[in-house]
Amino acid sequence: MSRFLALGECMVELSDAGDGLYRRGFAGDTFNAAWYARQLLPKHWNVGFGSVIGSDAASDEMAAFIEAQGIDTTALRRHPSRTVGLYMISLNAGERSFSYWRSQSAAKTLADDPAWLEAIVKDHHTLHFSAITLAILPPAGRETLCAVLTCARDAGATVAFDTNLRPRLWESTDAMRAGVTLGARAASIVLPSFDEDAPLFGDTSPEITRDRYANLGAQIVAVKQGAGAVHLWDGKSSDKHTPPNVLNPVDTTAAGDSFAGAFLAGLAMNQTATEAARRAIHLASNVIQFRGALVPAALSGVSR
Repeated sequence: MSRFLALGECMVELSDAGDGLYRRGFAGDTFNAAWYARQLLPKHWNVGFGSVIGSDAASDEMAAFIEAQGIDTTALRRHPSRTVGLYMISLNAGERSFSYWRSQSAAKTLADDPAWLEAIVKDHHTLHFSAITLAILPPAGRETLCAVLTCARDAGATVAFDTNLRPRLWESTDAMRAGVTLGARAASIVLPSFDEDAPLFGDTSPEITRDRYANLGAQIVAVKQGAGAVHLWDGKSSDKHTPPNVLNPVDTTAAGDSFAGAFLAGLAMNQTATEAARRAIHLASNVIQFRGALVPAALSGVSR
């Protein structure tokens, strides 16, 4: 069962290329993780992306791009009247901010067909989703997706959840808190960021964040802190891993996504959580030294 599937939204990306110019690409948090996992997993692994796209030219180009990256598109469903979302990255000293246009995004209908969802997640080794995946769905859709993933986890799949928080996507702070908790309960691996979780849940330390997700049922928790140490719990013991010092980060856009892709790829290849975390940290430290979300050059020195 050598199959990896990420679920979520891929969007048209406009990334800052300097001098007021923007480069068009395709990206999105869970898709980015799948892209990095594809680069790191052995060729015999099937890496797919599950989402809903439109039936227009932009959607056609996105599907062709995804396939060209070696990522399976059989879990993409077409919507007859919607399209794909778009976002623009603005940079200030390496830190990014986002502007979104996604009101007609077909990915918002990801959980409208539970039978289709059940079919695409069946027989996968690793399933990956995020709080953004949940945030774009209506409340009933969040419940549906998490129920399907819970069943997949109980059937033996590894289900990973990145608590990637975008407050503007949620209808309220209470809804965001409830949605993140719902997602974590469906997961066997949780990948939170302390700077996002702390204000939402009142966590006063990464250890509290780690323990909260462990108490929700996670078997592995890796609490990220940007340039700070990753607090890792593997179900038995805890340790910390400090990233290398990057003096002048260029673009932190996909730091967490690349970490997730490399970490999950490592675990899928039977690395220990510590080994997988070290490689994931190394990759994320490389990624932030380049512009954009998908960075082939960042994979230099990160072995399969």
